Amino acid sequence: MIAEDFDKPVIIEKYPKSVKAFYMQPDPENPDVVLCDDMIAPEGYGEIIGASERIWQEEVLVERLKENNLPVEEYQWYLDLRKFGSVPHSGFGLGIERTVAWICGLKHIREAIPFARTLYRVYP
Repeated sequence: MIAEDFDKPVIIEKYPKSVKAFYMQPDPENPDVVLCDDMIAPEGYGEIIGASERIWQEEVLVERLKENNLPVEEYQWYLDLRKFGSVPHSGFGLGIERTVAWICGLKHIREAIPFARTLYRVYP
C-alpha cells in the first residue's frame, strides 16, 4: 500500500528500532521495535504527525548510543538531562505545513509555508 492508495489518514506504530532515533523507548514486549507512531495523510501528503516515547533510563540510553555508534561523551549533556530532570514521557510533532496542504488540497507544500524563504527573500 502506498499513500496514494488510501483516502483517510493512517497510523503506523512500532517501527523497527534500527530505523528510528536512538532516544526512542524499546517496546518491553518486543525489543526489536520502539514505542512510536506516525500519522500519514492520504493522497501522498506524507507524515503529518510523528510521536514516540523517550528513553528515560540512563543505562538503556547509553546502550542505544553504543548500538548506533554514537560517542557517549558527546551526549553527556543529554544523559544529564535524563538523569537530573526527566520522568517517563512521550512527545509528538505536528507538521503544520503538511497538515495545511492536505486539508486545503494544495499541490505543493511550499504553498502552505507562511513565511517561505526564497533565493531573493531570506527574511520574513
